[in-house]
Amino acid sequence: MSGTRRRQARGTLMVIAMLLLASAVVRVGDGIGQAMARATPGEPVARHAATGAQCEQPEDLRILLDTLKDREARLTGRERALEDRMQALAIADEQITRRLAALAEAEESLRRSFAIAETAAEDDLDRLTRVYETMKPKQAAALFEKMDARFAAGFLARMRPEAAAAIMAGLSPEAAHLFSVVLAGRNAAVE
Repeated sequence: MSGTRRRQARGTLMVIAMLLLASAVVRVGDGIGQAMARATPGEPVARHAATGAQCEQPEDLRILLDTLKDREARLTGRERALEDRMQALAIADEQITRRLAALAEAEESLRRSFAIAETAAEDDLDRLTRVYETMKPKQAAALFEKMDARFAAGFLARMRPEAAAAIMAGLSPEAAHLFSVVLAGRNAAVE
């Protein structure tokens, strides 16, 4: 229930209560007037009040008043329950916000770590490629003969063309052919 509806419900309850109170005042006032009219001269009017007797409420008025009190108690209970739920939701929202911020921070940290690792791996490949390029072609060819064809072709593709050609010249014809096929087919699947 929204705040406006609650205020309207309370306002309505207050109006009903005021009307009931006005009705009771009119009835009591009417009863006092009749009592004064029936009183014998010289008899004190407040005798009834002095004995401690109370005016009885009509049954329908008492039932209505009890019903209104019960409804107000239920509404108050619901309002407290809603306030408790709203507070719990605010706490959960705050926790979710903190966790999302922590997750975003962890993601950024992971992204930086991947970038560092990728840069380091690329630097290592560049360094190893330069090592193979500066080796004597015959020695490098002996190493390439023992490598997996895709692995060796990856290094050959990164080398300067003249260094790669010198190493290919030192390979066995079968290995040179296999490396050439791998190099030629590297981009064949890309459309």
